[in-house]
Amino acid sequence: MPPSLLLSQWIDWLQDARKMSPHTVAAYEGDIRQFLTFQNAHQGNNLSVEELTRLTVRDFRAWLAGRSSEGYGHRSTARALSVTRSFFRFLAKQGYAPNTALASIRSPRVKVGLPRPLSIDQAKSLVKDIDLSAEDFWIGARNRALFTLLYSAGLRLGEALSLTRKQAPLESDRLLIQGKGKRERLVPILPMVSQTLQEYIRLCPFVLAPDGPLFVGEKGGKLNPGMAQKSMRDYRRAIGLPETATPHALRHSCATHLMSASGDLRGIQELLGHASLSTTQIYTDVDTVRLMKVYNSAHPRAKRTVKTEKSVIEYE
Repeated sequence: MPPSLLLSQWIDWLQDARKMSPHTVAAYEGDIRQFLTFQNAHQGNNLSVEELTRLTVRDFRAWLAGRSSEGYGHRSTARALSVTRSFFRFLAKQGYAPNTALASIRSPRVKVGLPRPLSIDQAKSLVKDIDLSAEDFWIGARNRALFTLLYSAGLRLGEALSLTRKQAPLESDRLLIQGKGKRERLVPILPMVSQTLQEYIRLCPFVLAPDGPLFVGEKGGKLNPGMAQKSMRDYRRAIGLPETATPHALRHSCATHLMSASGDLRGIQELLGHASLSTTQIYTDVDTVRLMKVYNSAHPRAKRTVKTEKSVIEYE
């Protein structure tokens, strides 16, 4: 059987069994196609699946060296090696002989970079003033609603842009999000998020169909992630924020600010939708049941209530 047919089956398995996103599947497919292209050129012919299973340590090291000479970074190559191992495990499950040489290949060392969140003051100023950098009022309102949602709920940009109009949390204090691997999670929604969404929908010149995108671009179609990133880029340049101030940095900012205030690693794992606690540990050198309590008491934009004998005081 030619590798191309098994590659198609592997891709189907990633989508159907592993529930990976189209973006991740496309990246993995690109890694394997690059590997196969290199090995075909390296061996001087189009390899069969059986020949792939007989590749040696030298063949794999030649591929890694080739990636290095072509300018691939350690992080990219480490992922490609991991993907290649996954592909060969899939071949073994299909009845082909396992390739034992892969076990001898060490992955490139990858330096883990720490998230670079905005400060609390920077984040609060951004969600308050981001609308001022847009030429049209409705686009400014859209940007404010989007970035307020990203910071307040710790969403990925793709998660926010995948929301439909009927999913907009206009009156609810929670929002169901489908994240990576199609894992679902409930995230808390502050009243101020609902207010910014209501204002955006009121000013939007397009009719937002219930099953259509919540966030739309200038022509009424689904908002492109690149345009959201450009809005952030224009704002940060206008007020002098660092280049690390991106839409995704708002997710890091949410997690970091909550971690600083609460130290609740498990709760923040649940909020962000991380499959593994080790992923969340990057936000600290530190339970779902406590998530709502921690969120409302610790988030910088949440209004917290202090009860006294004679009065109830609300403060930000």
